[in-house]
Amino acid sequence: MRRVTVVPGDGIGPEVVGATCAIIKAAGAQVEFEEVVAGLRAEHELGTALPLSVIESIERNRLALKGPTQTPFGGDYRIRLKRKSATGEALDRDYPSIAIALRKELKLFVNVRPIKNYPGVTSRYSNVNLVIFRENSEDLYVGAERMIDDNTAEAIKIITRGATERAARYGFEYLRKTGRKKLTIAHKANVMKMTDGLFLRASQDVAKDYPDIVCDARVIDALCMELVIKPESFDGLLLANLFGDIVSDLAAGLVGGLGVAPGANIGDDCAMFEAVHGSAPDIAGKDIANPMAMILSGVLLLRHIDQAVVADRIESALTRVLAANKYVTRDLGGQSGTERFTAAVIENL
Repeated sequence: MRRVTVVPGDGIGPEVVGATCAIIKAAGAQVEFEEVVAGLRAEHELGTALPLSVIESIERNRLALKGPTQTPFGGDYRIRLKRKSATGEALDRDYPSIAIALRKELKLFVNVRPIKNYPGVTSRYSNVNLVIFRENSEDLYVGAERMIDDNTAEAIKIITRGATERAARYGFEYLRKTGRKKLTIAHKANVMKMTDGLFLRASQDVAKDYPDIVCDARVIDALCMELVIKPESFDGLLLANLFGDIVSDLAAGLVGGLGVAPGANIGDDCAMFEAVHGSAPDIAGKDIANPMAMILSGVLLLRHIDQAVVADRIESALTRVLAANKYVTRDLGGQSGTERFTAAVIENL
């Protein structure tokens, strides 16, 4: 039995996370849930959007299922954390969002985003089935930016060989384990010759250890063009943090949008699984939210802990509900609510 930290989150988070937990339990997964509070509710009740108890719970359980959390745009909003090192030294850090804070504090070095067509989900494309691996710890997202004067700001892009190789190796191992055959490295080394040049070289060096997997590369703008012309030609994509963030959302649009796209953040010690869509506060509590992305994130969690049989049962049940197109939510062309969608998946297990 594995214990999983559950973070319901904001907006529609409690609804879609609740649906996912109900399905996981109904499918017979050997897991139990420990719920913690983060986000707007935590900020109102506890004075901080990310209590240390949330991080400590995930570190203890090593697994988390996280709903969407809301972060203000612009301004000087920061998540401030005060922790102590193993030697008792005070460590004060701040982050621009809960998601980034969790990825950094838990050392979740790679973001994994499967992108796949499902029956009954409207898309301009068919036969799309790829996985995106996004290096999760550096690039422009280290937050090293400053105002030079009132009219000028700068940000520092950081790429290291170690972080790149770690993400690349995870990607190759994932492809090998799942029977995939090709990894494409995305970069802008023709312009950013030092940073993206290092990302490209380090990734290609790792590729030499995986002769059974084809490895090629694309300049990022060319990749984006090819993704909307022939997305079915790609198998796995490896990108640095910022490009990975952008391209993974673009790719979700190929198969129906963020409402059908799951996500995982993986580290050596912990893993966090979350839908990649927002908290959608305008529809919260109305029983109309689509839980599909969260359900598929739960499927990724179960596969991560070697409960693939249960994961396959859930994905098959979800696929049958989508194909029947009877009890799906409005964004998928149906008239059902979150609860009826969830019940239909459980009935199809």
